[in-house]
Amino acid sequence: MPHASPAPSADRRALRLQAALLVAQIAYGLVAMAICLPSMQEWGAILDASPSAVQLTFSAYVLAYGALQLFYGPLSDRLGRRPLMRVGLALAAIASVAGAFATTIEALVAARIVQGAGCAASTVLGRAAVQDLFDGPERTRVMAYVGMAMGLCPPLATVVGGQLHARVGWQANFVLLAAMGTLLWIATFRQRADDAPRAAPRTHWLGEMGASYARLMREPAFVRNVAVLALSVGAFYAFLAGAPLVLKSYGVGPADVGFYVMLVPLSYIFGNWLTSRYVRRRGDAWMRNAGQALSVLGIVAMLGLALLEWRSGWAFAAPLMLLGIGHGLLIPPTLGATVGLLPALAGAAAAVAGVMQQFVGALGGYAVGWVPQDGPVGLGLLMLAFTLAGVAAQRGSMGARPG
Repeated sequence: MPHASPAPSADRRALRLQAALLVAQIAYGLVAMAICLPSMQEWGAILDASPSAVQLTFSAYVLAYGALQLFYGPLSDRLGRRPLMRVGLALAAIASVAGAFATTIEALVAARIVQGAGCAASTVLGRAAVQDLFDGPERTRVMAYVGMAMGLCPPLATVVGGQLHARVGWQANFVLLAAMGTLLWIATFRQRADDAPRAAPRTHWLGEMGASYARLMREPAFVRNVAVLALSVGAFYAFLAGAPLVLKSYGVGPADVGFYVMLVPLSYIFGNWLTSRYVRRRGDAWMRNAGQALSVLGIVAMLGLALLEWRSGWAFAAPLMLLGIGHGLLIPPTLGATVGLLPALAGAAAAVAGVMQQFVGALGGYAVGWVPQDGPVGLGLLMLAFTLAGVAAQRGSMGARPG
């Protein structure tokens, strides 16, 4: 498909509209993931569910959201972007309606699974459409907007979700998600996209995909880099899932949870800015080492304040800003090393990295239900375990070359 070229006035406005729509589609999955977090601290009592069952509402969404990305991409190469985008958005909207009417934790988990499966389409196909519609500097600019949205959406969604929970009820978050999904589905009829199926490959798409993934798995450096990325996300998702519970033990309710949670994602955005500014001067290895060091320091500082009996939301959340900055320094160069190790397989590498991040992130979110929740110590030790495992994986990945 021909790429968009610079054009005056009307064409430029149309491309800006397309860029805004793509960013909204990609961000929708993150909003759906985070907007319910404040409600999780009360779902146990409302739905008569155990803490581990409540955590499953988060992990089930993340698992479906990650796994289905592996299939939407190759299928869109054959069937076109928009048909699958519409299927995914319709699934997400319908599942959101089902979530609003759920009266048991089992029904809510099922709704979250279908919701995650639908949102996976908007995320992966939105990124593919950026490649279809934009070229050169314009593509880079759109990707930058996507990165900003991915950093801002979780904390903002948490704030909105907490306010809706407190003022209207937890079901209002699912009603909002249903409305957003419906509007995005309608907008696809005004969207430019490549709907023409590609030429049939020589082998079945599943065979090609499997061969690419097998080749990547034979590269120790790739496996270790993916481990670093996935374990970092595991620590962050453990924070997202556990923070509302820790904050509840400090008397922080759903309306205010988001203001504490947003400190870490906003710090992550700042860490990314530092990386873009200093990576040429310091190099990838320095940025990654600094990122790991700050991540460990932030968790240790939070644990130290907890052990000193500083029981407040700020004593819990403020030290973890170092974790956010550390991830901002660590993840961009690690992701670059992951997709750049074998350039011919960069797409498959990005898919594996994304799926493993979601799977290990889901594990981190679910594991929160296994640790004590009357304070931050159990959560902090869980996050520290993920982070130290990432440090160990990084020691073997830096400096490795493809075999």
